[in-house]
Amino acid sequence: MRSGAQSVGVTVRVVTDQTTDDEPVPDAVVRSGRIGARTGADGRATLMLAAGAREIVATKIGFLPDSVRLVLRVGADTAIKLELKAAASAIVGVVVSAMRSGHSAESEPTKVEVVEPEDVREKAAMTPGNARMILSEAPGVRVVTTAPALGAASVRLQGLRGRYTAVLTDGLPLLGASTEGLGLLQLPPVDLDHVEIIKGAASALYGAAALGGVVNLVSRRPAHDETEAVLNQSSQDATDVVLWTADSVTEHWGYTVLGGAHRQRAQDLAGTGWYDVAGYNRGVLRPRVYWNGDGGQSVFVTVGAMGENRIGGTAPAAVLSDGDPYPFELRTRRYDAGTIAVFPLGSTRSLSVRGSGTVEALAHLYGSVRERDRLGTGYAEASVTTTEAEHTWIAGAALRYDDLHARDVAGFDYAFTTPGLFAQDTYTPSWVSDSALALTVSARVDHHVRYGTVASPRLAFLLKPLTHYTLRLSGGLGFSAPTPFTEEISTIGLAPLRSFNATGQQLLAEHARSGSADLTAHYGPLRVNGSVFASTIAQPVALSERPDGAGLLRLVNLAGASHAAGTELVARWKTDDIDFFGYYSYLHTSELDPDTGLRRETPLTPRHQAGMDALVEPIEGMRLGLEAFYTGRQSLVDDPYRATSRPFVTFGLLVQVQVGQLQFFANAENITDIRQTRYDPIVLPRRGPGGRWTTDAWAPLDGRVLNVGVHLSTARRSAAP
Repeated sequence: MRSGAQSVGVTVRVVTDQTTDDEPVPDAVVRSGRIGARTGADGRATLMLAAGAREIVATKIGFLPDSVRLVLRVGADTAIKLELKAAASAIVGVVVSAMRSGHSAESEPTKVEVVEPEDVREKAAMTPGNARMILSEAPGVRVVTTAPALGAASVRLQGLRGRYTAVLTDGLPLLGASTEGLGLLQLPPVDLDHVEIIKGAASALYGAAALGGVVNLVSRRPAHDETEAVLNQSSQDATDVVLWTADSVTEHWGYTVLGGAHRQRAQDLAGTGWYDVAGYNRGVLRPRVYWNGDGGQSVFVTVGAMGENRIGGTAPAAVLSDGDPYPFELRTRRYDAGTIAVFPLGSTRSLSVRGSGTVEALAHLYGSVRERDRLGTGYAEASVTTTEAEHTWIAGAALRYDDLHARDVAGFDYAFTTPGLFAQDTYTPSWVSDSALALTVSARVDHHVRYGTVASPRLAFLLKPLTHYTLRLSGGLGFSAPTPFTEEISTIGLAPLRSFNATGQQLLAEHARSGSADLTAHYGPLRVNGSVFASTIAQPVALSERPDGAGLLRLVNLAGASHAAGTELVARWKTDDIDFFGYYSYLHTSELDPDTGLRRETPLTPRHQAGMDALVEPIEGMRLGLEAFYTGRQSLVDDPYRATSRPFVTFGLLVQVQVGQLQFFANAENITDIRQTRYDPIVLPRRGPGGRWTTDAWAPLDGRVLNVGVHLSTARRSAAP
């Protein structure tokens, strides 16, 4: 605390709203920033906070959180009451964990879009085997298929390529550094609570991995003894069996365990001898352990294991135009471990420590070419948060380690170590009531062992000019450290590529500038948000498809910058009986063609997208969902059938019926059976650059998909004290 700053005592009484006599809630966590305490048997807790604008949040496992914003003044101790509503599972989405500040999404100057728990549950019923749909229908987010033969996909934020997006799990890079684009497809969403999305350069927060933004998948916390089991079967012979169990063993200890078994039979829907839908067999296991101390300490530990065998390419006995078959296979084994710990240091400071390690073993088969890779990712970070009268300071150090060992292709191994220092200050002036003005300044300096020292600042500003309106302005710089992996490499492998470490092949780091402005209006059940944004990437890395003297392709830095700019409009109407969500986005992107040097639209990036999702409850125990999504024309490259894709609309329908602890669901995706192979073949008439056999996927390849299943959910009071 600053010299001369004084503390104010805040007595918080936490009650449940389910009774008329304000029944106290013991053992709830009351927190302001990083300062926290637990309520006693009378539901009361006392915090000593610096004077100024503060937000106080109360949470407890099994309840929806409540929060209040107020201005604390010296000499005037304060008493407040917060009410918690019972929930089927714990949610802490009111506090944005990706920003580390402990602020809620409403009061955070940086725009953080949250896919809320009820939306996650809805999408989990549609595709319980993977988390792709949770992101694919969010505005400004496009899940692009990068390897049609395997169904691999990457997450593009506001038109920037997927390798610029940091996909985190509970704030940790547990999915590793592979650009196969299968991380989301190998993650059952049943244990997810909510998803946080930060668009634009976020290197000030997460270093080189987050040039284009951050997607943070936040897991569910343990409630009272609870088990969920999902059995799902699709019309294309896919089966998912998922089990999630959780318990608060004592008032301090809790755990969750996720297990999943998934299979998909490869499908040749067009009857051409090529698998339009890749087949796979996959197993997932992830236990998590949580501990909370009496003094506000907390420790979270997770380990995970995933194994998958995936097949695509030609069906048995089928051959391509060169007279040979082309099997396309990928064997993946991923193991990870991570931890996050928070320890209070007095009344105004806390220490946060986080770390993770991931090892991926990949075995590819591209026709007759076999490639085996091992990738490792390590991350460690320590930071101190200080809450002062009008400031929340965060300062820390981080270390990231990435390595690649390519067993079958020489010249691509690397071991990158990147230490960094970062600091962040969120200023909320006390002379402005209701936290109507806030400013966050972030800065990070990283020293990459190959690409040198890079500074990444970020600025975010929040203003509430009127009661129902919130304006946010933000801008920042970011950088990305090139590796041999781009979106194209997932289709052709490393063998057709000139050595990443070859003499004269030294690439330069990519640098980005981004900015955005958001205006949000909130009137009762209606929430409307409009935004404009722009990004520029200097020295972008691209794959040149013009072979060199040895017949190899090269990664090059383009002489001209890549640009992306656009606007988004999002509206949501939410009541107890109906939940309606709609959006429209316009996006204009351009980049240089690495072979001709001419400027072109970025491939697979539609200028216009729109969508709506409505969920209603016509009678108690039944929910009906209807969705429709429009995808505009997209620029295509290396496609002999067309230079621009067709626009298309897809429709979906969801029915859920609750009977006791069982929920029966039926879901229809892409009802009108839009499928790219209805217009053009997915297979090229002859091998393309690097030996690839497929065009880009600009429309669904799987067509209409029906799935039905049952979801069992049990929740019992734990016998533990």
